[in-house]
Amino acid sequence: MRIATFNVNGIRAAHRRGFRSWLDRSDLDVVALQEMRCPPAEVPAEAVDGYHLAYDPGAIAGRNGVALLTRTEPLAVRHGFGNREFDGEGRYLEVDLPDVTIGSLYLPKGGTPFEDAASEVKYRRKLRFLASFQHHLTRSRRQALAAGREFLVMGDFNIAHTELDLKNWKANRRSEGFLPEEREWFTGILGTRRLVDVVRRLHPETSGPYSWWSWRGRSWDTDAGWRIDYHLASPGLAHRALAGGTHRDESYETRMSDHAPVVVEYADPAADHTSVRQ
Repeated sequence: MRIATFNVNGIRAAHRRGFRSWLDRSDLDVVALQEMRCPPAEVPAEAVDGYHLAYDPGAIAGRNGVALLTRTEPLAVRHGFGNREFDGEGRYLEVDLPDVTIGSLYLPKGGTPFEDAASEVKYRRKLRFLASFQHHLTRSRRQALAAGREFLVMGDFNIAHTELDLKNWKANRRSEGFLPEEREWFTGILGTRRLVDVVRRLHPETSGPYSWWSWRGRSWDTDAGWRIDYHLASPGLAHRALAGGTHRDESYETRMSDHAPVVVEYADPAADHTSVRQ
């Protein structure tokens, strides 16, 4: 399977900027999308043609929204992760396919506890999300295993896990997305019997590959990015990853979003592992 995650920062805008052409070129079996920012009736039909669309737009007009495009019709679709504070915001969607359970996540950006009261509220709210979502990951991964499926959660985690995951890490040690508590949480969900950061496993010593760059300044030109979009897979699936990384746009002018897609090819258990689609 060839699988991608992509924060489109508005599916209608991304579609105008070439989303469908990218989708066709990439030959994808599953695509997790975040920040759709679109009522279901206004999702461009051409953008999702040929796929089954599972979509949770959330209740906040013009914000959030997570989706999964799958070539195979899902056996089940679940909205949210059982948290009443967050489940109406369109931040998590999960589907069962025959061999794998897949989730699409848009995690809150948060704030910092030392700037002002509003920022601290956002910081505390993100910590509540993290604690609740960690329980869900454990529960969902175990349920998938019991049903004979692998587990994969993808999306915009709004956390750079290590110093390799953002260009200017020294200057961002007090920034949301790179705070010690966030990074410790990320470490806690990983492990040889829990979840594996697939792209980091494929590129263990690489700075990046980054997946987000600000629209402002020269961060795109200098590759001063953050790696905040992930594939986190159960160990069995992670070890079937053959190749993967960021599909960085050719230029600033041709960017579809402030994020770039993260694409991984996973071998079928019965397939010849030497065959990789380019």
